[in-house]
Amino acid sequence: MDIATYIPAFVTLFVVIDPIGLAPLFVALTAGTDAARRRSIAIRSCLVAFALLTLFGLAGEAVLNFLGISMPAFRMAGGILLFLTALDMLFERRTERRQGQADAEPDNTDPSVFPLAIPLISGPGAIASMILLTGQDGSVAHIAAVHGVMALVVACVFALFLLAAPLERLLGPTGINVVTRLLGMLLAALSVQFVIDGLRDLQVV
Repeated sequence: MDIATYIPAFVTLFVVIDPIGLAPLFVALTAGTDAARRRSIAIRSCLVAFALLTLFGLAGEAVLNFLGISMPAFRMAGGILLFLTALDMLFERRTERRQGQADAEPDNTDPSVFPLAIPLISGPGAIASMILLTGQDGSVAHIAAVHGVMALVVACVFALFLLAAPLERLLGPTGINVVTRLLGMLLAALSVQFVIDGLRDLQVV
């Protein structure tokens, strides 16, 4: 198995889930909590997100077949969805929406499942990406490798959650904004590639 072939999968999931962009929101959602509780919230949110993405990665294509949706069609639709996500990142609409979801969470409840695990980590873009990536090759080795890549990205989320406070101080608002814009550009290019792949599967191009 060539590890280099899964670098685009890692980039796709990393950009869609956006661990760097989630770090400041994690700080806001866990403000005033001690280190132990913050760590437990990080663990629970990442485990729930991992379970959901695994479920869709394994059963997502079966659901599509049941509904009569072809993989090329879903690949193109997923590419369009990811492109809209990229536009949100480039024009800061995604950050504002996520911040609104974070602000809606009451201070006296556990934010690990909502809004952290859903929809901030395992949102529609991440779910669509898992279905698209696992659908590229039906072999067990490929599906396992994609889930391994997803686990690595979720591990990045967990690590950045633990480092959220110092990371926010290090980057500052300007640094976080620059990184988010760069990730948005990468996601836009990757989403267009998904659409091209879907058209190629339909033998349009």
